[in-house]
Amino acid sequence: MQLPFSGRGLESLVYVIRAFQKGLLENKAAPTGLFPSFRGLLIFRLKEVTTAMSCNETTFRLIESYLEALDTPRSLAVWLMFKFNEHDALLQLEINPDNYLDPDVFRRDYRATKFLSKADFLSTSVDKRAAALESFLGAELSCRKVNLDRFKTAWRKLPQFDWLHNAAYRKIESILRCFSGDEVCDSANWGPGVTLNKQIKFDTSSTNKFRFESGITRDLHDLMGPLHELAYPLWKVNFTFHVGNKIVTVPKNSKTDRTIAVEPGINLWYQKAVGTMIRKRIRKVGVDLNSQLRNQQLAQSSSLSGSLATVDFSNASDSISRATVEALLPPRWHLFMDLLRSHFGSIEGSTLRYEKFSSMGNGFTFELESLIFFAVASSVCEYLRLPQNDVSVYGDDVILPVGAFNLFREMCDIYGFTINERKSFKSGSFRESCGSHYFAGIDCKPYFLRKQIIEEHDIYLAANSIRRGSYDPISRSCDKRFFECWQFLRSLVVRPCLISEGYGDGGFIVNFDEIPRPPQKAKHGVEGHHTIALVSIPLRYHSDDLALLLARLKGRSVEIDLGNETNLRNRVKTTRKRILIRRWADLGSWF
Repeated sequence: MQLPFSGRGLESLVYVIRAFQKGLLENKAAPTGLFPSFRGLLIFRLKEVTTAMSCNETTFRLIESYLEALDTPRSLAVWLMFKFNEHDALLQLEINPDNYLDPDVFRRDYRATKFLSKADFLSTSVDKRAAALESFLGAELSCRKVNLDRFKTAWRKLPQFDWLHNAAYRKIESILRCFSGDEVCDSANWGPGVTLNKQIKFDTSSTNKFRFESGITRDLHDLMGPLHELAYPLWKVNFTFHVGNKIVTVPKNSKTDRTIAVEPGINLWYQKAVGTMIRKRIRKVGVDLNSQLRNQQLAQSSSLSGSLATVDFSNASDSISRATVEALLPPRWHLFMDLLRSHFGSIEGSTLRYEKFSSMGNGFTFELESLIFFAVASSVCEYLRLPQNDVSVYGDDVILPVGAFNLFREMCDIYGFTINERKSFKSGSFRESCGSHYFAGIDCKPYFLRKQIIEEHDIYLAANSIRRGSYDPISRSCDKRFFECWQFLRSLVVRPCLISEGYGDGGFIVNFDEIPRPPQKAKHGVEGHHTIALVSIPLRYHSDDLALLLARLKGRSVEIDLGNETNLRNRVKTTRKRILIRRWADLGSWF
């Protein structure tokens, strides 16, 4: 094969990459074994091309070895784009499941495409913070349109809107029913994250929040201020007033950050109460927001049957408009939740009045969006006389019968929600929901390399992710194509910890017969074996004040058996510790 180089250096390489993508990558039946041969063909041509390393040598070799093990034209293209800093083009790679018939070929191409999609070390021209803020403000404009129209023209877009809307309202009303002040106070709790109080920034434990938290909006204070001390007589709070929340960004993937609204602490306390109340009620109709298992199981079964569609949304948490919530929720619930939320937000030094009802960071947003999507999807199925039992919801991950997909999309569009067409699937053999990815029943979940391999724990996590991905439950063995990649990571640790599957990532997951010297057998009638694992122990501090007592009585982020010790969130020390493996799992040989 002649390679058309018109010059030397990076420009010639880019030409090859683009030509390679345009040609071989469009060949659905492209032969395997191209990675090493193509690399060997190019090596003498590329000696003079300078590569600006965007990661350390270990990470670089891992990426090369893993993509080589995948051994497809797509994996070669990903490797070349990464190696020669075509990272912007790398992030634009897409894959269409409809172009594939062989599950194994799709799985390898899919994993190659997604492998670096969330890496934080790529050299891109993307301003991820700006992209996140642009998306946030775009969602505000969408909510504004819904708020101004207030569904007056919805019947023009969808003649059956009134029937479906009333059905959704009735379903939500029957799920929520009534509530009492006692239930609110008993259900209130802290979330795990930060609040607007600067003293909470590095210690987000319940103890510290009871000690220092006092932030509240005027609306909530007018409702709960006089009642707060009656409900919690031991908790003395000198309220600090805030206009609203503050918009910040946190890492999401290589293309964009995620916007989070940091709430005043007392608002968050009561918002979590509403979230807990909705969570309990919606569970009675078959939606368990404490588990993703049903969505994952339905995704696998529907990838075989094709009867169900998996739906994902773009910026769902930022697209819950005020008008939508007011129209769908019973008046008492809407009024109470409206008093709990932040009506204003601080962003880039400016203050805006929200068009959305709540955003990510609010304590009840997840449950609220789940409730709305479930009610709308169930109403659509009822109207079309399709099984409502096939509807499953977890946040913005929705599963419903294929026949209901189009009408559900039209209803969501009227309410201001935008379905992500790239991540929603209603035909073909691929389904994705709640982190599970299946093609014709075959698990295609990709391994995302999120950060560089630096610490020993990073090596264990990478090696175990590769071994889990290579495991075939049908043959009960591991794909030998990935053995060299796994062996490379294994060779990096002089005194490795060896553990069984099901015990985290504190060591290399191996079979019992792969251990050079059998681990110590447990004694005194206890079944199992003791082995050494890398364990993360949270840093703690000692206290004996009233805040600790309140945390023990009410908080959930502090374990009961710690006595006067409080864990610091995300502050850990790593040590080697002996653990008991009760039953050693067998992943089979590298076959």
